[in-house]
Amino acid sequence: MMMSQNLEIEFKNILTKNEYERFLKEFNIDKKKIFSQENHYFDTPEFALKTLGTALRIRKKPDGWEMTLKQPADIGLLETNQEICEEEAHQAIGFNKLPLGKIQQIIEDNGIPFSNLEYFGCMTTRRVEVEYSQGLLVLDHSLYLANEDYELELEVNEEQPGKESFLALLKQFGIPVRHTKNKIQRFYEKKYAD
Repeated sequence: MMMSQNLEIEFKNILTKNEYERFLKEFNIDKKKIFSQENHYFDTPEFALKTLGTALRIRKKPDGWEMTLKQPADIGLLETNQEICEEEAHQAIGFNKLPLGKIQQIIEDNGIPFSNLEYFGCMTTRRVEVEYSQGLLVLDHSLYLANEDYELELEVNEEQPGKESFLALLKQFGIPVRHTKNKIQRFYEKKYAD
């Protein structure tokens, strides 16, 4: 079982559909390069992970399955990634039987029984990635709970130059800075909207 940790520093902004399509056009993005990901989210019924500012997902990617725990860090988020097989993913999604390993240990070290985690639902994201200035530019079209949204992300290695590059890009396209919650927050807001 492969496991890795990395620091994720990214800037994000919700886009309108027209803004999203303009980015595709301006960056000459071949629509064949857009690929799909399924994000399956887990937490306890009391949202113990969310309370810690932490999120757990299993993602189906074109080349396999991965379980990821995101935790707050001084800058950005600490991502712990654990490769899993299709059967482990189906056990987690269908029966709340999550794969054991490093992620289980981290969650239990935070006082949360791993067996209390439950499946909350899925978000499908159509994604395209482009090398850009300070890092990786990501355009996402996400579909979840009869909702859809569009998002621009810039994943960088250094916070300050990355932020400057991101803000310059928004300015260049005439797009206002919009407070943008992460995907799991947007998913939960729609799922539990009264």
